[in-house]
Amino acid sequence: MFEASEDPIEFASALMYHMRRHGDSDYRLHRAVADRHPRFERSTLASWRKGTKSPRTVDSLEVLSSFEQRYRLRSGYFKAKLPHQSRSTSGFELASEVSAAERRRLAWHLPDDFNTLPFAKREEILEWVRRVIISGSTDYRRFQATASKQRYAIRFPAISYGSTLSPRLTAGGDGIESDHASIEDPDLLGGVIDAPPRLSLEMANLVHFKTATLTAVGLQRSGVWGEETTSQKIEHLGLMFGSLAASPQSAVKGYGVPLAQLTFGLLVFPGVWDWYLQWRERRRGFYTKWEEDMLQILLGMVRPETGWMWQHRQLAVNLKPISGLISAAEIRAAQSDWCGACETAFKHATQRQKEIQRVARVHRDPFEPIMCVLEAESPLGEYRKITEEIVKRMPDESRYPRAAAEAVRSFLLLRLGLHLGLRQKNLRQLMVCPRGQFPTSERRLEDMKRGELRWSERDRGWEVLIPAVAFKNANSSFFGSKPFRLILPDLQDLYHYIDAYISRHRRLLLGRSQDPGTLFIKTVKTTSKDAAYNQTTFYEAWKLTIQRYGIFNPYTGRGVIKGLLPHGPHNVRDVLATHILKQTGSYEQASYAIQDTPDMVAQHYGRFLPQDKAALAAKILNRVWEAA
Repeated sequence: MFEASEDPIEFASALMYHMRRHGDSDYRLHRAVADRHPRFERSTLASWRKGTKSPRTVDSLEVLSSFEQRYRLRSGYFKAKLPHQSRSTSGFELASEVSAAERRRLAWHLPDDFNTLPFAKREEILEWVRRVIISGSTDYRRFQATASKQRYAIRFPAISYGSTLSPRLTAGGDGIESDHASIEDPDLLGGVIDAPPRLSLEMANLVHFKTATLTAVGLQRSGVWGEETTSQKIEHLGLMFGSLAASPQSAVKGYGVPLAQLTFGLLVFPGVWDWYLQWRERRRGFYTKWEEDMLQILLGMVRPETGWMWQHRQLAVNLKPISGLISAAEIRAAQSDWCGACETAFKHATQRQKEIQRVARVHRDPFEPIMCVLEAESPLGEYRKITEEIVKRMPDESRYPRAAAEAVRSFLLLRLGLHLGLRQKNLRQLMVCPRGQFPTSERRLEDMKRGELRWSERDRGWEVLIPAVAFKNANSSFFGSKPFRLILPDLQDLYHYIDAYISRHRRLLLGRSQDPGTLFIKTVKTTSKDAAYNQTTFYEAWKLTIQRYGIFNPYTGRGVIKGLLPHGPHNVRDVLATHILKQTGSYEQASYAIQDTPDMVAQHYGRFLPQDKAALAAKILNRVWEAA
C-alpha cells in the first residue's frame, strides 16, 4: 500500500507497521500462512501484534520467517526485534534419551532451523555444543570427567574451621592444583566414604594444631594454615587415604587397606608414599606438581622439632602390618624410634620431591580456555567484548524483570572482575552498602575478612574497600598492611548498571529470602535455601555467562570470541596481567592489577612477554627514524 519509510524498534510495532503497509488484518495474514503452518492460531498472531506475547518456539520462528518472505524483508528482521534476545528457543526435536536438564542447556546453543536440518548435520551440531560449550574440550577436562566418576575419597564431615570452612572432599583423582581449580559436581559427594572415628580425631588434632591462635603448651609449630589452605589440605589428605582404602578390583584400583587400619601413622613409611606416587602416575600417565605438593605436606608434618607427626609418637601405637606395604619389623622399628622414623620419612620425601620436579609435566594449563584472548594484541579489549554482548542481548526489563536482573548481574560480574582483578573468594564475598547508608567500618570488615562496595561522597564514586587480611597473600609486600581501595571508573555506563542492580534488580533476585549482604546473590527460587553464592555456584555462574555470551557459536552466530572455552572467574586475573605485560613489558605494573608481587607475575605470566619484547624495544628505537 505504501513504501517503508520507518523501521520500528519494538517487535510488536514493527509487525503492526508492515501489516498496515500491506493492508493485512489478523485474519488475512493468518490465512496467508495457514497452509504452511497449520498449528499456528490467529489468537497467537493477535497477542504478538498487541505485545502481550512474543515468539519463542521453533515453530513460531518459522512463522516469522514466512512473514518476512511475504513482506520481502531480510531474513531475521523480526527475530532481531524480539524483546528477549538472550532467551533460548524451545521445541527442538532431540532424542528421547536426552534428559530434561540437558535439553535446557542445549536449547541455548542450537540454531532455530535445527529441526529441519539433515540428521548428520544435527549430530554434528550436538557434538560440537557438548564438546566445546558444555564441557570444554581440553585434555585435562576429559581426564577430570572420567576420574570424577570414580569415587574413592575419605570425607571428614565433622571437622570445621571457624564458621565458613566446610571440607569439600570430592570424588576423583585430581583435586586442586592451583588457584585455577576446576569445580567438582557436589552430587559426587554421595559416593565418598566418611572417615573412621580414629582417623577423624587425628585429622581434627592436626587441623587444630595448624590453625589455633596459640600453640598448645609443650608443642612447637612453624607456620599456620589459613581457612582456604586448611580446606585444601583436608581434601588432599582425604584423597590419599581414599586411594589406600579403595578396592584393588574397583575402577580406582586402590590398595584395599581396611578402614579400621587407616591412621596418620601410615604416612611415616616411605613404602606408602612410593605406592601412592606411582598409583597417581599410573592414573595420569605422568607426574605433576600435585605429587610435589603432597610431598610438601609430608615434609611439614615430619619436620624435626616442629612437625605435627614428629611430636605425636602415639600415632605409632595402632599400626598394623599391611601385606606388601608395611611389615611388622618396620612397625616395631618405628615404635621404638619414632623420631628416627620421621627423619627417614623427611629425607625420603626430600629426595622424591627433587626427582619429581625433574620430570613433572603440566597436565592442566590454566591458560588454555582463554588462550585466544591472551594471544590477542589487547587481551582486555578482547575479553571486554563479552560485556558488550550482554548489553546487546539484554531483555526488556518491563516485560522480563527477572531475566533483565540476571543479565545485569552477569554484566557486573565481568565488569567488576575486569576492574578489580580479585580472586574468586574476594569477589564472591564482596559486601554492598547502598547509597545513603553508613558503610561498614574497616575494623568490622577485618573481622569478617571481607571487602565492601560503598558510595564515596568525597570522591563522588563507587568505592571498593577490602582489608589486607581478606586476601590470600595478605602478608605480601604489595599491601604493606594497608587495605585495598579503588574508586571504580564511570565508564561504559558502569554506574548506571550498579545503581540499577542495587536499587531494583538485586531485590528482585533476592525475593523473600534472607539477605546475605553480599553484592552478588543467586536467583532465589522455591527450592533455594540460601541466596549467597558458594565456591561452586559462583564458578558456575561465571561459566554460564561465558557459555551464553562469550563463546562464539558458528551455528547460531551468538557469542563474540572464537576459540574461547568455558572457564571460571580466576582467569580474569590472567587477562589483566597479560594485557599490562603486553602493553608495558613491566612485571611491576602487571602486579598492581592483580594485587601481587612482580616475582609472582614473572613466574606465572612471563611466557606471554618474550614474543613482545622485541616489538616493545623496536617501538622505542623506531621513534628516532620517525623523527628523521
